[in-house]
Amino acid sequence: QVQLVESGGGLVQAGDSLRLSCAASGRTFRSYAMGWFRQAPGKEREFVATISWNSASTYYADSVKGRFTISRDNAKNTVYLQMNDLKPEDTAVYYCAAGVTTTPNSFSAWGQGTQVTVSS
Repeated sequence: QVQLVESGGGLVQAGDSLRLSCAASGRTFRSYAMGWFRQAPGKEREFVATISWNSASTYYADSVKGRFTISRDNAKNTVYLQMNDLKPEDTAVYYCAAGVTTTPNSFSAWGQGTQVTVSS
């Protein structure tokens, strides 16, 4: 099972940018689809973005499309989430996840999360 550790969260103002990173352990990283999900206070965890094992396919939630970019570096066992033009409604704990496919319900390994807070 792959272990995942997120970093890069913080407190920013609306319109700012942040880049989240997720470092994975294990030699099987390149075989996994990877994804980012988030959970705001009082809400269920929701899909943000996923990327296939070879970066050929990416998918985004409508709420972040055009502002967020998911990418991965298989040589570094790392997946990234570049977040631009952040909005207060992006405030949440962001989780990195690994799955068999890019379908959100296929993700079974999760990191501990990193907090992103966007002030207005």
